[in-house]
Amino acid sequence: MTESSSPFLAVLKPHTSDIGAFTVQRSLPSLPFKTVGPFIFFDHMGPATLAPGQGMDVRPHPHIGLATVTYLFDGEIEHRDSLGSDQRITPGAVNWMTAGRGIVHSERTPPDVRERGGDVHGIQTWVALPQADEETEPSFSHHDASSLPDIFAPGVHMRLILGKAFGETSPVKVFSPIFYLAVDMEPCAAFVLPPEYEQRAVYTVQGEVTVNGELLSEQTMGVLAPGSDVNIVAGDKPARLMLLGGAPLDGDRFIFWNFVSSSRERIEQAKTAWMAQEMGHVPGETEWIPIPERKPAAK
Repeated sequence: MTESSSPFLAVLKPHTSDIGAFTVQRSLPSLPFKTVGPFIFFDHMGPATLAPGQGMDVRPHPHIGLATVTYLFDGEIEHRDSLGSDQRITPGAVNWMTAGRGIVHSERTPPDVRERGGDVHGIQTWVALPQADEETEPSFSHHDASSLPDIFAPGVHMRLILGKAFGETSPVKVFSPIFYLAVDMEPCAAFVLPPEYEQRAVYTVQGEVTVNGELLSEQTMGVLAPGSDVNIVAGDKPARLMLLGGAPLDGDRFIFWNFVSSSRERIEQAKTAWMAQEMGHVPGETEWIPIPERKPAAK
């Protein structure tokens, strides 16, 4: 296949980040693509096996200007936030947290899961909010796996996490045109992804696929060229994918730590407010993560 006929604008290799109990593979933000549609952050957690007594402890920390999306294949995570939400997420369900003007949350392994140990595997993403919604009121919603549309093709099972795709609509309230699906494929199964959205990407969670005949290896994100169908075919082993994208963002975004905004000044305000502990508190928790020492936010 010649370069000009490639289905990909870019193939993004993730970099590794350590969050304590295990490492994550981070594909977004990256170069040359900071975003794909409104997706501005994409972390693949695990797969990892935690020994009895071991667990994930992400202490209370803040967000502005975005929504967080947690989707698990294995394991359980307890979400708690400054609105008073206390929600355990299990495989196949969705936790959607709208930070808007500001929210604080923690993510921990539930005590009973920590006691027995076990596997953890999932995807965490940030969705940048449109400029008109960056200062919206914070909120949290949970959607059980049974509430999410299932889409089937021969040897293919898709779960629609966010937005609209393949004639189905997710119940999760979103702020801009978006699609996000988890896909399980049997060996040699195939399907066609239509050009419904200007920006699209395929991420291989496990296994490998070909996209219009071009190989996309495991734990790699392929950003697709717009405007045409792409034929996705699994190799001789099962494959698990995430499909994501949507309409382009309405302008660039600054990213600093857990803050996303179209305004550099707004990020500086959030930094000051967090260090003064004026952004809220997770009920029952006294720990918090200080802002890391970094250079000021930049494009």
